[in-house]
Amino acid sequence: MVMPRMGETVDDGTINSWYFKPGDRVEAGQPLLEIGTDKVDSEVPAPVSGVLREIRVQAGETVDIGTVLGVIDPD
Repeated sequence: MVMPRMGETVDDGTINSWYFKPGDRVEAGQPLLEIGTDKVDSEVPAPVSGVLREIRVQAGETVDIGTVLGVIDPD
């Protein structure tokens, strides 16, 4: 799962919070985390159903678009 593009002029974002922890089951489309930019805060849905195996970017960290945020082991 990678940092999505949040707008045409936005190149990075800050992880505000994760709603799940590693080992938790998530469903595709379910809000997984909140990302903040200089323009807006947005919830990001899980791209697939499965188990959240790893969080690579912690809350409070700012990363570029395309950075791997976490790993979901799909069903």
